[in-house]
Amino acid sequence: MGLLTGFTAGLLLITLSELGDKTFFIAAILAMRHPRRWVFIGATAALFTMTVLSILLGQVVAVFPQQYVKSAAAALFIGFGIKLLYDALKMSGQKGLAGEQIDAQKAVEQSEKSITIWSVRAVLIESFTLTFIGEWGDRTQLATITLAAANNSYGVLIGATLGHAICAAIAVICGKFIAGRISERLLTGIGGALFIVFGIIAVSQIA
Repeated sequence: MGLLTGFTAGLLLITLSELGDKTFFIAAILAMRHPRRWVFIGATAALFTMTVLSILLGQVVAVFPQQYVKSAAAALFIGFGIKLLYDALKMSGQKGLAGEQIDAQKAVEQSEKSITIWSVRAVLIESFTLTFIGEWGDRTQLATITLAAANNSYGVLIGATLGHAICAAIAVICGKFIAGRISERLLTGIGGALFIVFGIIAVSQIA
């Protein structure tokens, strides 16, 4: 049951949080400039690496008494959820993720200034590096660490990895097409509600 819970939590949280964020648009922009499969491989490898690092950090946190770990996890998730719901309420309701898209565009253009000769290796390195840097310190990284500390780490690893792969695949295949059709307010609201649900679950598991 622990494995399934960790898997479900990792899959849902990552898929809904990563869809439409900066790394999503980085993959989408790169896929419009370079072969999609190499962009996908580079981005997925970076996201997997980040997930493994987050899981390992979660295991370090897990050495503390589980009652305290689950209490901290509940507080973090509920805090994140309230913050996201508040942000969603302040949004206009218009569709689009212009801010994230602009940041991603700037990151790609800055990276490609120094590249004159393109190869498979160059595309893989750029995709991996930009995705890894863009993901570092993101709220989903902290969420993954927290999930791994309070749940089955293998389940979280599998679920989070699958969630990242799904988002990366959507980005490289049809990121440009759906970019203007994603409601930032809706995604933020759903993400906030999901964080609160996981916070409540963590509370219910406190002995």
